[in-house]
Amino acid sequence: MTTRKMQSNDPGLQELLFQAYETELGGEQVYTAALACVKNTDLEKEWNEYLEQTKNHQEMLREVFSAFGLNPDTRTPGREVVAHHGASLVKAIEMARQAGDEALAQITAAECVVLAETKDHQNWELLATGAEKTGGELGKVLQEAVSAVQTQEAHHLYHTMGWARELWIETLGYPAVLPPPEERKQVESAIGAARAQQARDSMVRSRH
Repeated sequence: MTTRKMQSNDPGLQELLFQAYETELGGEQVYTAALACVKNTDLEKEWNEYLEQTKNHQEMLREVFSAFGLNPDTRTPGREVVAHHGASLVKAIEMARQAGDEALAQITAAECVVLAETKDHQNWELLATGAEKTGGELGKVLQEAVSAVQTQEAHHLYHTMGWARELWIETLGYPAVLPPPEERKQVESAIGAARAQQARDSMVRSRH
């Protein structure tokens, strides 16, 4: 069985790049809205860092577009859906903030970041596959971007998942681990996130 080699004009890869870029643009807006709801100083510091990294990811993708001869402003139906999703998350965060419950607004913000970063994380996983299949100089350009971004994207997703969980636990009146185990253990994978969750009980016991 032969494996199809991707080209710079491959419509599937192009669509993925457009969606990835739109996801990063929307991510900037989601983090900006989320920071207006944040109360925990550790989380605020982390999200500010993620916001700056997201802006850097946009620049990296613009460099990929340049190498591939693509216009980053090109709109596609799929990209429009991604833009709508991002705007919906921003609207959800704003609704929670305006409701006046600061604790729940912070949780909503964290959950919306997780939703945005789930798409973002998958984009970069798929771009890693695209880089491998493309090969040549274009594949190298794409792989360099992936290598620079993937670990950061894993932190964005798995660490914020931990924050959302622990903030909920705190709101429910149970002992929470803040910052969450995912951040303390610098989790970078789904397996690492599962192990961090398993370790949280011992962390709770050590505090009480």
